[in-house]
Amino acid sequence: MIVLGIETSCDETAAAVVVDGTLIRSSVISSQVELHARYGGVVPEIASRAHLEIINQVIGDALVEAGITFADLDAVAATRGPGLAGALLVGVSAAKAVALACCIPYIGVNHLEGHLHAAWLQNPGVELPLAVLLVSGGHTMLVAVYGDAQYRILGQTVDDAAGEAFDKVARLLGLGYPGGPVIDRLAREGNARAIRFPRPMVGDGLDFSFSGLKTAVLHQVRRDPDASVADVAASFQAAVVDVLTRKLDAAADAIDARTLVVGGGVAANSALRASVDQLAADTGRAALIPPAELCTDNAAMIAATAWWRLRSDGPSPLDDGAFPSLKLPTSGTDTAAH
Repeated sequence: MIVLGIETSCDETAAAVVVDGTLIRSSVISSQVELHARYGGVVPEIASRAHLEIINQVIGDALVEAGITFADLDAVAATRGPGLAGALLVGVSAAKAVALACCIPYIGVNHLEGHLHAAWLQNPGVELPLAVLLVSGGHTMLVAVYGDAQYRILGQTVDDAAGEAFDKVARLLGLGYPGGPVIDRLAREGNARAIRFPRPMVGDGLDFSFSGLKTAVLHQVRRDPDASVADVAASFQAAVVDVLTRKLDAAADAIDARTLVVGGGVAANSALRASVDQLAADTGRAALIPPAELCTDNAAMIAATAWWRLRSDGPSPLDDGAFPSLKLPTSGTDTAAH
């Protein structure tokens, strides 16, 4: 079964062709980073307009790269939430247009579930249960995965997401947007032990909190404005990675997980990837960290999830909308929060 996936939840316009939920035939991503960099973050109206301008080209490029035409498609999918309302509507509308024109099923996909399915794209035979650390600009959570559409949220952030904290700290340090990649690069030049930043909630359950850490960086910069920016970046990153890794370890112990998985945009962080790999080696577990292109927002994970969802639930109705506050399904059914 050949599925075209479309992803427009935030500031990447993406389309991909995936066969039978695991084989990626093409994956095309058009980034809007340069458009939003001058504002220090994503501007929803600009994102929506940029999606409208490029969506047809991205879809066409994905089909060409896969060596197919619209006539070869068996289904089409798009992210229905969570995300920016206007941005989501562009992808959902494009997917429905393809479904109507080609007389094929349409599947609306949960973006968070897509990140979980990135693990299946890399390794369809992954050993269950999985302890998944899902970290991005909008979400930081620990999820137990017992099988397809069998999820349980073990913990999540009570304030800032990890990726959001990276962006805000980068702004404090005058490093520009997006913050995650630039802090990752700069941290390699700094001393991660130069400043002992707090590890919020590190021994308190499986929830996260990063607002206090962000504030600690602000106080440090004000107290010592001449401190090495590389040292501040490295020390901040070390604190975030330490918290994420230790919480993942605790979550894996709680569900007796044999496999550790990291997904979401922050999973591209080199220090986090190394830390989780080391945790797996130290505890005798397997570590499954998708390549960077499957960590950030992409349409391959949407198409893969759609293949599973079509088999289990059937197609989505064409009057199904976009849901900016959509929650991760924990009982096999989407939860749309308005």
